[in-house]
Amino acid sequence: MADEVLFEFLHMEIVSHVYKEQQSSKGEMDNKDRAVCVSVLEGMGFRVGQGLIERLTRDSPSFKDELDVMKFICKDFWTKVFKRQIDNLRTNHQGTYVLQDNKFAQLTQLSSGKQYLDQAPKYLAFSCGVVRGALSNLGLDSVVTAEVSVMPSCKFQVVIQKL
Repeated sequence: MADEVLFEFLHMEIVSHVYKEQQSSKGEMDNKDRAVCVSVLEGMGFRVGQGLIERLTRDSPSFKDELDVMKFICKDFWTKVFKRQIDNLRTNHQGTYVLQDNKFAQLTQLSSGKQYLDQAPKYLAFSCGVVRGALSNLGLDSVVTAEVSVMPSCKFQVVIQKL
């Protein structure tokens, strides 16, 4: 319990710091500045995801296909990182997966309505990077985006890049 709260506070402070640093160098932030902040946070998450998946799969057998990898991400990885399993995993069997978390940890402290809906994307960039980094270390290049329609529910869309 205490470690969850500490991670949530650390996450909020990292987001706040990245946005303040970008704002202090220019004054007002435009869409380009916000995109830079999201990119920085996503990059941080990418590296964290790479490290976490190395530790979690150290003693695991290899996966037979990308669906097995996604199931591992939804069950084991998500449980270790966010202390709960994904509520729903959907796929079109062509490399696109939708992971739905109805009580996403990084959004539960913000609100449970539509009041802070416009603030949600900056709190999801790090998590998108964590998932993308984990998938990268498992051999799957991907694009991970997040969508929020009602807080704290969140949908992560993972599109596996075919080489």
